[in-house]
Amino acid sequence: MDSSFNLAVHALVCLSHSGRSLSSEALAENICTNPTRVRRVLAGLKKAGMVETREGLDGGYRLCTDPAALSLRQVAEAINTRFVDCAWHSGDIDRDCAICSGMAGVMDTLYRNMNEQCAAYLSRITITDIETQLFTQK
Repeated sequence: MDSSFNLAVHALVCLSHSGRSLSSEALAENICTNPTRVRRVLAGLKKAGMVETREGLDGGYRLCTDPAALSLRQVAEAINTRFVDCAWHSGDIDRDCAICSGMAGVMDTLYRNMNEQCAAYLSRITITDIETQLFTQK
């Protein structure tokens, strides 16, 4: 997993809390990253209908969905987050050895199941839940 999910959640909480449009520069300052990265990640959220953009002096990104109904699973899906992934596979499918030829498939199934469990867990947490946690910490 890369940091896009973290950035997306952070940006959505900022937008929810502010209740107004925020520029990519303002979001980037709060997230501690650069505006280009913010724009790249928020493009996925815009495509999913979670945020909208406005141009002009009062422009920027604006939350256009209810944060209490917006689950972290929806956010993850909007930006194609895979929590557990492995680009490299051990073994060789063409070898005459059950371990060597079968390990990649077994591991892919394991990763797929872990991603499904992460998604199920995140479906129970909303942007409002994250915002509430931030302001009730002791």
